[in-house]
Amino acid sequence: MHSSRKRNILLVLAFSILAFVVMGYHPGIEDDSVYLAAVKSNMNPALYPHDAEFFRTQLQATLFDKWVAGFAYWTGIPVAATELLWQFASIALILFGCWSIARTLFRDWRAQWAGVAMVGAMLTLPAAGTALYLADQHLHPRNVATAIILLAVSRILAEKRWQAAPLLLLSFVLHPIMAAMGISFCIFLTLAMMEPLQDWLRKQRWTGSSATAAAFVPLGWMFEKPTPLWRQALDTRDYYFLSRWAWYEWLGAIAPLFLFFLLWRIAEKQGKTLLARFALAVFAYGVFQQAVAMAMLGTPALVRLTPLQPMRYLHLIYFFMVLIAGSLAGKYLLKARIWRWALFLLIVNGGMFAAQKQQFSGSKHLELPGRQSANPWLQAFDWVRQNTPTDAYFVLDPRYMAAPGEDYHSFRALAERSQLADALKDTAVVTQVPELGPVWKTQVDAQAGWSSFKLADFERLKKEFGVNWALVSYPQPAGLQCRWHNDLLAVCQIP
Repeated sequence: MHSSRKRNILLVLAFSILAFVVMGYHPGIEDDSVYLAAVKSNMNPALYPHDAEFFRTQLQATLFDKWVAGFAYWTGIPVAATELLWQFASIALILFGCWSIARTLFRDWRAQWAGVAMVGAMLTLPAAGTALYLADQHLHPRNVATAIILLAVSRILAEKRWQAAPLLLLSFVLHPIMAAMGISFCIFLTLAMMEPLQDWLRKQRWTGSSATAAAFVPLGWMFEKPTPLWRQALDTRDYYFLSRWAWYEWLGAIAPLFLFFLLWRIAEKQGKTLLARFALAVFAYGVFQQAVAMAMLGTPALVRLTPLQPMRYLHLIYFFMVLIAGSLAGKYLLKARIWRWALFLLIVNGGMFAAQKQQFSGSKHLELPGRQSANPWLQAFDWVRQNTPTDAYFVLDPRYMAAPGEDYHSFRALAERSQLADALKDTAVVTQVPELGPVWKTQVDAQAGWSSFKLADFERLKKEFGVNWALVSYPQPAGLQCRWHNDLLAVCQIP
């Protein structure tokens, strides 16, 4: 018994290491501009004396940043190492949760571990048009919440439902919206496991809606009246609007529901009751949440709810789809043939590894703490962090994240300095926190025409907002006093 347990733990760790290497590690990118900055602000309140609202306000509904900062503080582990540790731990917990589900649904060990291997390889698979990966390449509360939700699902499948409740509560305090989706699915799964089909169908309307409504409880400010600036920010996010989804994104939303419908019917005919009930729960959950999403996103009066992104329900469905697909491949295709397993692992991991290398072509695949970066943007951020005053207030290209080779790294999170609002990531924050709209609009408009800025423009920004440093292209505009540069960028003081 003990040897079997040790073997299982070692296999989870092995697949977790492989998954981590395949997906890469990129702290400070995308959403981490908010979360990592918040963690660092909690650790050192002297950071970010200007415009900290662009990451603080959005995190009022989660304890994630306080938890990470508290862990780093009480253990004495640096923030960079803490982020790395919990990123790996979240991957390991995700795969352990998947194995726990697969172990219940499939008796064949080859099916169980093929499902885990498939999920590990596919963690950077996009979920249709939602702009979500199965897991992010940096520590994100969604990663941790997903792991906890998967564990809760495994507890329900194991008929230990009382153990799922505290897990779902924990996921809720980390990521309320994703947790609400998990709660909704767990209700559908519980009904599919406990009730006759007729009763389950009769109850699904109110159970699902109550779970979805739970997401709104800590986010009451989202019901405020829309403003023109909020609508302008919202319009920059095509994935919020179903009418802007491409046909293949719609296919990615509908096809999994059809596949789980087929799995339900086939498993039922074959007498695989538990698998059939699980597939039915996924199908019913998907149909219900799709109806909710279309009602929310298609009703003008409900436009204020758009940032909740109800199509996020696909995130869980994609996890289950990948897990079941891998398990079925292990059972019927791979079997006990070593060469088939080797080819399978090479194809799924090699393909996703190559895709990630291409996506982050300007950065190291594993941006581990202490490693020197060849990325000129990260070199500049590093110099700023180590050589400028804590209260320095920077201005830089408002669209710098989309610059070639920048790879969407956040200046605010990595340089640890205040900056004027940008036109990309801070725009997403405004969709969540409308009261920041006027500040965001004023600051972004003041940076219009950045590529042709001269000394007088920087002096204007200093007078209007108080910025006293700039990160600019090298060679810098005449008149700026530059303290450092590489072949691409220069860090300068504004006189």
